[in-house]
Amino acid sequence: MPDDVRPLQQSAPLIDPFARAITYLRVSVTDRCDFRCVYCMAEDMTFLPKSEVLSIEELERLCRAFVRLGVRKLRLTGGEPLVRRGVMTLIERLGALLDRDGLGRGALDELTLTTNGSQLAKHSDALVRAGVRRVNVSLDTLDPAKFTTITRWGKLEKVLDGLAAAKAAGLAIKINTVALKGVNEDEIHRLAEWAGAEGFDLTFIEVMPLGEIGADVGTANRVDQFFPLSMVRARLKERWTLDESDHATGGPARYWTVRETGQRLGFITPLTHNFCESCNRVRLTCTGTLYMCLGQEDAADLRGPLRASGDDGLLDDAIREAITRKPKGHDFVIDRRRSAPAVSRHMSVTGG
Repeated sequence: MPDDVRPLQQSAPLIDPFARAITYLRVSVTDRCDFRCVYCMAEDMTFLPKSEVLSIEELERLCRAFVRLGVRKLRLTGGEPLVRRGVMTLIERLGALLDRDGLGRGALDELTLTTNGSQLAKHSDALVRAGVRRVNVSLDTLDPAKFTTITRWGKLEKVLDGLAAAKAAGLAIKINTVALKGVNEDEIHRLAEWAGAEGFDLTFIEVMPLGEIGADVGTANRVDQFFPLSMVRARLKERWTLDESDHATGGPARYWTVRETGQRLGFITPLTHNFCESCNRVRLTCTGTLYMCLGQEDAADLRGPLRASGDDGLLDDAIREAITRKPKGHDFVIDRRRSAPAVSRHMSVTGG
């Protein structure tokens, strides 16, 4: 039987020190991106040399190891995952692990990705064929000029074309919007109305203190960007009826349903409401570094055991050891007295 369809022999699940089962892996397949969003990275970014980046085959082997150890959901991220050469091969191979008929004949419940949408017009049909059923698309404004200001290099029209292609291909779409004070706070209602009309769910996210982002466009201090989602939700309630929802995707968002549109609104609040008590995920970088927490620096090198031997036991042991160090929660703080970011690495390196 070919490797890409061989059933995985499930091992004992991964349980962290706080009795949380680790069932969700986010994988950054590249640190590169065709945008330079002002809250994510500096415009003059220095990216990793290709020699340090895992091959598609190595990324597949690592993902398979996690699935073998009980991970049921894989999310591919970046950077921008769809700019990685060969990424569709990886997606197709991982898609072979999916439980597509719901009869328990696959090791994986879901394969999805987070994207800036710039490449969706090209890849949406292939994503569906590979087994992807939904995508998260980062979009912070519907104003073309403002979009270019936020992304530095992006064009809104290209992303909207990508969204249309994804919708036509049958992909469920969730929009991720970072709430930015003085930038898009005047678009809260417009975004909710647009998402509802398009049939998209919408999640607002608080800006996170990860990595240096440069001093241009007034973004040297994330305190100036920070817009608490309690204020976003209060503004939305002025116009929309929000009903609490028990919907869950495995991520940190807490959801409401907009009664007038029927679509869901999510809120990810790492700063105003710590969501760590139910964390079931870890993050793998394109270099093979495993971060047990987005907001902590402790990490485990999996590239070493990956390349040291073809013995999966060595790799499994390294993963299990890393999970024993997963912390209870993050240390994110945004404070004018703290000029440096809480975590030095960029979001594009960690995997979103």
